[in-house]
Amino acid sequence: MKAEYEGTARLIREAFAGVTLGGGIGLWQGQALDDYADDATIALHRSRDEKNDWSRLTVDNLNHCYSSLFFFDADGMRFHLPAFLLAELEGTLRNGILFTLTDLNSYGRSQFTTLNRCQRAAVRQFLLLFKDDPDFSLERRQIVRALNEYWTEVAQPESRAVFKKGRRRRS
Repeated sequence: MKAEYEGTARLIREAFAGVTLGGGIGLWQGQALDDYADDATIALHRSRDEKNDWSRLTVDNLNHCYSSLFFFDADGMRFHLPAFLLAELEGTLRNGILFTLTDLNSYGRSQFTTLNRCQRAAVRQFLLLFKDDPDFSLERRQIVRALNEYWTEVAQPESRAVFKKGRRRRS
């Protein structure tokens, strides 16, 4: 991990300390949903999921189950997000997490509704690091847009911009 990322990693660990999966969609469960599995298979995958300590999620599992990001509900995202963020900071995540944090259509936004102010601040700090990182210059425009329009310093859900059919409107 780059030295300048250490503070953000600490912030992420503190903000998400004690978060459990609860009834949220799990990592392996998300894979079953991605595979259009039947209910019995989904339940079997759910039984494999880590539910109590996101820090026990392995990078190998995160990389294998990357598409689960697109199937998490808000509680599932809150539980898995810190593991994905830290793996990105460590440079071990093969597919990256930036798209999930910056391509914020209405479904994408719904995945972050259970984050508290500290957790949102940790995500914002994460994005600020990558905004100025030359290795992520191609993603800079999307990161800046997400920072300005969703991952703002003060979260006010009722006044956040909502994008529908490419047009901006206030919700």
